[in-house]
Amino acid sequence: MHLKKLVVRNFRRLRNVVIDLASDISIFVGANNSGKTSVGHALQLFTGGGRFNIHDFSAELWPDIVAFGEDEGEGVGESSLPQIEIDIWLEIGPDDVHRVIDLLPSLAWEGTLVGMRVAYAPRNPAETRARYAEVRQRALDAVAKNEDGAPVFDPSPRNLREFLRDRLHDEYELCHFVLDPARFSANMIPEDGYAPAPLTGRDRSGREILNGLLHIDFLNAQRHLSDGPGGSRAEDLSHVLSRFYGRNLEQKGEDIEALRALAASEVSLNEHLERVFEPTLKSLSKLGYPGLSNPRMMIRSALDPVKIMNGRDGAIVHYALGGDDGNPDPPTLPDHYNGLGFKNLIFMVVELLDLHAQWLAIEGSRPPVHLIFVEEPEAHLHAQLQQAFIRKVMDILALKDEDRTHYTSQVVVTTHSTHILYERGFRPIRYFRRSRLQNVPTSDVLNLSLFYDSTDPDIRSFLERYLKLAHCDLFFADGAVLVEGNVERLLLPQMIANAAPRLQSTYLTVLEIGGAFGFRFKTLIEFLGLTTLIITDLDSVFGPLAQDGEDAAHVQPAHVAPPAENAVAPDADVEDTDDEDEDAPAAAEKPGKACVAGQPGAATSNQTLVQWLPKCATIAALWAASAEQKIQARANDNDALVRVAYQCRTDVTWGGETLALAGRTLEEAFALENLEWCQHKDRKPLQLRIAKAGEKDLVTLAERIHKRVQAKSFSKTDFALALLAEDPGNWTVPAYIAEGLCWLETEIAPLSLDDGEDGEQQEEGGLELANGVVVAGDGVVA
Repeated sequence: MHLKKLVVRNFRRLRNVVIDLASDISIFVGANNSGKTSVGHALQLFTGGGRFNIHDFSAELWPDIVAFGEDEGEGVGESSLPQIEIDIWLEIGPDDVHRVIDLLPSLAWEGTLVGMRVAYAPRNPAETRARYAEVRQRALDAVAKNEDGAPVFDPSPRNLREFLRDRLHDEYELCHFVLDPARFSANMIPEDGYAPAPLTGRDRSGREILNGLLHIDFLNAQRHLSDGPGGSRAEDLSHVLSRFYGRNLEQKGEDIEALRALAASEVSLNEHLERVFEPTLKSLSKLGYPGLSNPRMMIRSALDPVKIMNGRDGAIVHYALGGDDGNPDPPTLPDHYNGLGFKNLIFMVVELLDLHAQWLAIEGSRPPVHLIFVEEPEAHLHAQLQQAFIRKVMDILALKDEDRTHYTSQVVVTTHSTHILYERGFRPIRYFRRSRLQNVPTSDVLNLSLFYDSTDPDIRSFLERYLKLAHCDLFFADGAVLVEGNVERLLLPQMIANAAPRLQSTYLTVLEIGGAFGFRFKTLIEFLGLTTLIITDLDSVFGPLAQDGEDAAHVQPAHVAPPAENAVAPDADVEDTDDEDEDAPAAAEKPGKACVAGQPGAATSNQTLVQWLPKCATIAALWAASAEQKIQARANDNDALVRVAYQCRTDVTWGGETLALAGRTLEEAFALENLEWCQHKDRKPLQLRIAKAGEKDLVTLAERIHKRVQAKSFSKTDFALALLAEDPGNWTVPAYIAEGLCWLETEIAPLSLDDGEDGEQQEEGGLELANGVVVAGDGVVA
């Protein structure tokens, strides 16, 4: 038996969500305030582990509560006052049926699912409204009136919500119901008009039935490990181990050897205490205290193992230094001399073992399912320890012998750690996605195991391997930028500062994936519903010459000469060239060979442009694509919104001549759109300066820049680093990137009233990578 599904309604951000749980471990991920921790809080409250608060109702329901209190009562039914619900679905086996007899909806039940609904519902809505009206009137009567007879101020409770804020527990109660799985769809949506049967008339209450099936524990993120005395909330590792000893380990009465050792120690310690305290006790006796009729004072030891362990300094955990060389007494240091990370790992393991042992120690009717919520285990843990913990956590809680058949340990981990997330693959991930609508604080939950099962195995394997190696924060971002390569990734923060400064206050994740592999992220981006900008390259190559006037009309003017011989594909071997060698004869136009963007009949080798957006195979078609073709629009509010940005023709001026040109890559586009600046002698580190550039016309200069970038001697990383060393106010962001960043800025960082007339937020600090995703064209994710 295990907990299969949870359906939460009207609880905080969880307006109506279905959460699938794995039989072993589930990992909850998502941005801050997306509702991950609320799931655990809901289970705590519905199993009787605390009291509800008016703020536990989804914010969308607050106006309904207020409206119910203001209604006169005519025609208002019980449904008008909201309630919070949780549906708990358990999957059982043939050996578990006797445990869930109370949850079988009928004798005709068949299958493996049984369910219980727990509702926090009003006891009597009409009486609640009447009591509110009475209290409201008394408050109004008690307030002083002005000359017109109106109250001088509006006293509390001003509405039913304020009334319930202080009296919620008196007006609401927990109700339990049996659910019939035959009346629900696969997505756990009930049939219209379905009303579950109340769980009454049994020998046990609904709460007892639920707690008899499900035992829930929590390991919170705030563990307050202390290296020093600390405050009252601090807890050192030695004390944690002391508590574990007292609860679970073999006690002194069961260990004869321990008793013998304690007895010998007690004799020696008593002799020591008598000798040390003798002068003090004699001095006290001279004072006549404690009195003639009272026995004289003595100091005796009480060597109780539990008390020794419970004392802060009674027993301290030590760490041995060096390797294990068989020395029974190696040099050691107390636990507070070790790092927080290692202590935290041991702390969590001990706490998990403690919770597990307490569950196993339940006598009689032990609940068959033990669910443990572990909140943010990455606190104080470096990457390797995070991965070690998530790999071993289920081994720590492994059941033995017959317990494996009849009992289940399940773990839910909430995390913001990419190291934990990708260590287990896609299947355990449950992605909490915040609503995209403004002022609507709700979330929905996506089951990544469904994505795993429905995705092509090759793409799925690529994504799992890539994301694990890259450790990107895709599941915690508000948006994504997929970029062509390392150059775009390095330059992106500065380009954002120049072209779209409001993005600096957003949480973007940047994936360096390239045009060859970018389309493989399509299914994942669409599943997650992320707002995504793809920054990629034209990657123009020789193709069949245009066969009709339509294609020819869109190519760059014929004044662009054929590329020189050393214009080759990026992955081909090319000899280093000097400026003096760039007048080599033109190469043969072989299909698939790299060429200038304006080559007549040129095609693109970029599969992202061919298979994703805008789904065009020729350079002419890419330049003719409309703005709508470059955007994958949303059909629904939670769908992905994707835009592609690639090089298009812009006006370039040199020596009084102006032409519409486009670069094949970022480096070419940058050189063309910053032509005068790049050709200055001080820009030599950029590697884009052409010898005797002033003697060349614009077409020739563009050819030479293309050849320079394609040459084997050209280092793209050195170009990026050299550009970062320049004053960013002196160069211009290539138009295609600037347009794409402005689009992303509009989507995820909309203009606010505090932004000023020019719409630019002047904020300090660098780019936080997590609200959006940027895709580059070289095929590597950053």
